[in-house]
Amino acid sequence: MFDFLKSLFSSKPEIVEETDPMKKFLIVGLGNIGSEYAETRHNVGFKILDALAQKEEFSFETVKLGALGSFKIKGRTVLCLKPSTYMNLSGKALKYWMEKEKIPSENMLVITDDINLNFGVLRLKTKGSDGGHNGLKDIQNVLQTSTYNRFRFGVGAAFSKGRQVDYVLGEWNEDESAQLEERFEKSCKLITSFVLSGVKPTMNQFNGT
Repeated sequence: MFDFLKSLFSSKPEIVEETDPMKKFLIVGLGNIGSEYAETRHNVGFKILDALAQKEEFSFETVKLGALGSFKIKGRTVLCLKPSTYMNLSGKALKYWMEKEKIPSENMLVITDDINLNFGVLRLKTKGSDGGHNGLKDIQNVLQTSTYNRFRFGVGAAFSKGRQVDYVLGEWNEDESAQLEERFEKSCKLITSFVLSGVKPTMNQFNGT
């Protein structure tokens, strides 16, 4: 009996380790490949991941359906993906790497531009509509759900009727460019908080900032 009880207690840490879901994360920055898109508002997902790569000192490698980099923080592995499928097919790359790396949906975060938020405003949500964003629309179609974590970076809506595409595919203006470094630094802190603290505490700390 003593040996049996001892075996139960000695195996407990191993069971906790095996069932702990907070070990591997996938951060997907949305954007379009190609130099003509590099500095556009629509590519803010790529740019935030580039800032994170600089902060955490990792690099991206060309892989199937995108560019992938990774880093570790407090026992957690964070995979960062920039899809090469262009915005309208973002879901294909996201799903492939989620399944390949066996990452649960609650540990996935999509970074996207949002015209419904003023420039530089950060907002984390766990569900919602695609808001007319083609990248989110494809992700929703591929995953067959609108419930997934998305980090929305405000780009504002300073465009006239019928000029939305030109606006999001346009480059940052001078005032916006001057603020991007600080906004990207804050964005990196949001991502780190998402990984270490979870979605709800991160929402409470960063939403609207």
